[in-house]
Amino acid sequence: MHIDFAPPSNDTYNNAGSSRQLANYMEHEDLERMEKGIYTEGFFNLTEDNIYKSKIIKDIDTNIRQLLKSDAKFFAIHVSPSECELRVMGNTEQEQAEAMKRYIREVFIPEYANNFNKELSASDIKFYGKIHFDRNRSDNEQDMHCHLIVSRKDQTNKKKLSPLTNHKNSKNGKVTGGFDRVNLFRQVEQGFDKLFNYQRQQSDSFDYHNTMKNGSIYEQLKQQEQEIQSSERKIEIKQDCNQENLFSVNIENKEADNQTFSAGSLITTKRESNVFKKTSFDQENNQTSNLFISFTSSGAIFLTNPEEKEVKSKKRKKGRRL
Repeated sequence: MHIDFAPPSNDTYNNAGSSRQLANYMEHEDLERMEKGIYTEGFFNLTEDNIYKSKIIKDIDTNIRQLLKSDAKFFAIHVSPSECELRVMGNTEQEQAEAMKRYIREVFIPEYANNFNKELSASDIKFYGKIHFDRNRSDNEQDMHCHLIVSRKDQTNKKKLSPLTNHKNSKNGKVTGGFDRVNLFRQVEQGFDKLFNYQRQQSDSFDYHNTMKNGSIYEQLKQQEQEIQSSERKIEIKQDCNQENLFSVNIENKEADNQTFSAGSLITTKRESNVFKKTSFDQENNQTSNLFISFTSSGAIFLTNPEEKEVKSKKRKKGRRL
């Protein structure tokens, strides 16, 4: 997650005057998308969607009590997820936009408020957000990001809140509280991972990049060592999972073979039984086919075997010769 605070300038990000110029810029993409008939997102805050731009300008420009003419009246913040982070936020632009608004409301703004160390909550921050779907200077396939315009004063128009201050957590002096941007980046990253159940690689974490850019040689080597150890652990876990899966497959194959063998034995047994039954049946048929039916004058029925009848006839003939 890339987060940056746009530095004040004389153009779009001139925050010493009205917020109109920034609000107009935040809306410019809508006109292009509407001409093409493409889905657009309106302005939003902590509780509302589709807020009119005129209301935003008036709300920001009138929340400036006790601010000097040259003082910053608001701040512009960009929140840009990586391609991997966008994938876990949804499959369509609308799903990703809804997920981004949820992230801003539930993670970013609460951490932003808490980081001033003034016992503030998300409801104390006056802000408006706008989702953009294209980045002209980006090579990413997915470019959805969010622009935030945040008032310098809190909702009560009493407390001055600057995320660009160099004070971090001062308790004495003219300025109390402060703002720790490094801590904010770390907290909102952890909040994102928890909200979307995102398994972040150590090499993609804020701590890793911050150390490799600003840390000492010792800290950089330590981060690299941790990254190597983390990669080795992931390889071991993957190998263990593959072995478990292979073992499970072998067991399933054996069970399937046993079931096939049992089924085959059952089929063979049935075939043998059928053969036996057929043989017995044929023998019985043969015996039955050798029987003749004889009728008597009284109507009685006798079953006789012609072979036996032939034997008796021969005996009678022999007797006559004698």
